[in-house]
Amino acid sequence: MKKKLFSAFAIIMMLATAGCSSDNNSKKVESIDDLPGATIGVQLGTTGDIYASDYEAPEYGSTVERFNKITDAVQALKQGKVDCVIADEQPAIASIETESGLAILDEPFALEDYAIVIAKDNDALLSDINVALAELQEDGTVDNIIANYIGDETKGQYPYVTPDGTTYENGTLVVATNAAFKPYEFYDGSEIVGIDIDIIRAIGDKLHMEIEIEDMEFDSIINAVSSHKADVGIAGMTMTEERAKSINFSSSYVTSKQVMIVKGNNASASNLSFVEKLKQNFVDNDRWIYILTGLKNTLIIALLAVILGVIIGFLVAVVRVSHDKTGILPVLNALCKVYLTIIRGTPAMIQLLIIYYVVFQSVNVSKILVAVIAFAINSGAYVAEIMRGGIMSVDGGQTEAGRSLGLSYKQTMIYIILPQAVKNVLPALANEFITLIKETSICGYIGLMDLTRGGDIIRSQTYEAFLPLIAVALIYLIIVEILTVLVGKWEKSLRKSER
Repeated sequence: MKKKLFSAFAIIMMLATAGCSSDNNSKKVESIDDLPGATIGVQLGTTGDIYASDYEAPEYGSTVERFNKITDAVQALKQGKVDCVIADEQPAIASIETESGLAILDEPFALEDYAIVIAKDNDALLSDINVALAELQEDGTVDNIIANYIGDETKGQYPYVTPDGTTYENGTLVVATNAAFKPYEFYDGSEIVGIDIDIIRAIGDKLHMEIEIEDMEFDSIINAVSSHKADVGIAGMTMTEERAKSINFSSSYVTSKQVMIVKGNNASASNLSFVEKLKQNFVDNDRWIYILTGLKNTLIIALLAVILGVIIGFLVAVVRVSHDKTGILPVLNALCKVYLTIIRGTPAMIQLLIIYYVVFQSVNVSKILVAVIAFAINSGAYVAEIMRGGIMSVDGGQTEAGRSLGLSYKQTMIYIILPQAVKNVLPALANEFITLIKETSICGYIGLMDLTRGGDIIRSQTYEAFLPLIAVALIYLIIVEILTVLVGKWEKSLRKSER
């Protein structure tokens, strides 16, 4: 096992080194006039994405590379995979603080207003938020919050403090955000902080409502608010006509601009040593906690989902086999075939989003429970076909022998056929469990902290891609190797029992 892990690590290191070479066909971008024909990096779903899309028209000939996080786009720029990155000004400034080889062009790409998003059918909340926001702007609270995060002389000087005597008798305000947008929302240890977070907390205090922050992918925020999984969304959200068709905007609370990040004349690699990078990514601010918390959730989801998936799979397999052999249960068999067709024919991520945003739209349930249900339903379809194949592989004479001994069809299936089928399909079931563990990496799309998202949060803080990704990959690899060894021992013990 140690040799396998060492070999895998060596391969990953070589691939990573090979992937760090710059693209010789890169184009120098020094102004907006240089964008035609360039490769532009943006964060998916942002206004930078919207603006850059215009340059994909044939007359411009540009290519737009869309990333889930601005940090990923910046990493691509460092490695020469894109020629520039279009992003909001303050997150752009934060993303290149430690990158001497990157620069922001003085020429602004576009001006924009940020606002809070509220569902179309929630006019009462929209009105309340606008009133509270107007009061906070008038008394200078919003200006102080912004100054507390932006500006060399004012940074850290005006922390928002909840007024004495504030009560929260009006319930909880669930807030969707994307905590990878410094200084508007970002992680400080295990806490999400930033301009937007302080503003929404101040609004919550005005409305006498507690604030519950839900961190999710940026392009999921509007869906979460529209489907009432969250009451409001705040994440440096620009007011646009297209977004206004599906969501309501509050009054604007800040004006920002889109800028272009490019490679500077002194582009160079980081001077930090490997040990210093390890400390920065995992020790500083206890960032290892993100990995540990994500790993815990990943294991809980995978274990519960595989148990439920096996139960679902067994039941479906028995129905399918019983119908094939005896013609009984025609209605259940038809339903099982529909279930198998839908689940095996659609991506797991789409199923997860449908269950979270559609099936549980009006029900406030644990995200871990949602993930367990989604992955159990997905895994059950594959387990069903695995088990059906295993049952059908058992010699038909076994069934006849059981019936000749006076056993019912049910007893024959439980005591004779299924035990042999399990032995036949054990390796395939183990592979399904391994696949399920890796599939949980999409949980971040519903704002759930899993192992992959833990690494993503570290990347959003350190702007370092290599070590967080390698750490996550190695943990997945170790889990898979442990499972492989355990299953191998289980198979050996089953073979011994046959002698």
